[in-house]
Amino acid sequence: MITHCFAPRDLDRLRSHGHEIILTPSDDPGHLAGAWSENAASLDLALTGWDSPPITDAMLDGAPGLRAIVHAAGSVKPFIPPSIWRRGIRLASCNDALGVVVAETTLGMIICGLKGFFPCAEVTRSGGWQNEFLSLPGFQPRELYDVTIGIIGASRVGRHVIRLLKTFEARVLVSDPHLDQEEAASLGVECVDLDELVAQSDVVSLHAPALESTRGMLKAKHFRAMKDGAIFINTARGMIVDEEAMTAELSTGRIWAFLDVTNPEPPPASHPFRSLRNVILTPHIAGALTNGSRRMGRSAVEQILEFARGEVMQGEITMDRLAHLA
Repeated sequence: MITHCFAPRDLDRLRSHGHEIILTPSDDPGHLAGAWSENAASLDLALTGWDSPPITDAMLDGAPGLRAIVHAAGSVKPFIPPSIWRRGIRLASCNDALGVVVAETTLGMIICGLKGFFPCAEVTRSGGWQNEFLSLPGFQPRELYDVTIGIIGASRVGRHVIRLLKTFEARVLVSDPHLDQEEAASLGVECVDLDELVAQSDVVSLHAPALESTRGMLKAKHFRAMKDGAIFINTARGMIVDEEAMTAELSTGRIWAFLDVTNPEPPPASHPFRSLRNVILTPHIAGALTNGSRRMGRSAVEQILEFARGEVMQGEITMDRLAHLA
């Protein structure tokens, strides 16, 4: 995780502020557990990531001086016990930094979807050209101008998508039970209910958290209500969607989809997601894969420095907030 997430310049920033950094020799769980046992008694702050084993109460018992945990990735739930707040340990994640790259990928999908890059490539690969592309049944290429983009979930990712869309002349609708009209106005979007959003949008992009309360939230009626030629994008989680209902609507050829996540992952080799021509299926790559991971490392370093200055960390998570996070 260290070399993948942290540029040398960011680690040097920590050292220049007088912080002693203990680096594990590898991401092997055995090495990580050994490093914890060896250094826990002297730890002030712990840094976790995707490859970290979960921190247990027994591990925390051996780290009486631990005052904060910074998670250099997204969801903290698989890694952190709820007892940390009782112990007075502060917690932060780099979910906001991770959200930037997911939002950038989403914007790319919106543009590629509206313009029809993938059906266009099929036409030209088979020998056709512009006339054949423009006459494709069930698809009308469009630009990101004077169209309606629907964002389901004013999450960190959803808000980054909204920020990126400000560059374009598009109407943006948002459906989120925790977003009121005043805050929507400050974001420059329209707050609507889910039924209105799916019916009015040319593109529907899902950014809700994966919680039991959102499981199967998008149902058959929502996909049936989408406009002919509408594009559905899912870079959130497959479990938020009734995939059987979505597949049935996609099978009509009436709507299009960009799916980066499914339930389960990967979908079976025979699944229609892999064969329908109006589905672009990508293998869960919307998040940080390579150099983008270092944005999270930079965020982690900034939050460690904020903690050292006695400030609220930009990605700080309270016990109350945890229930609303994926």
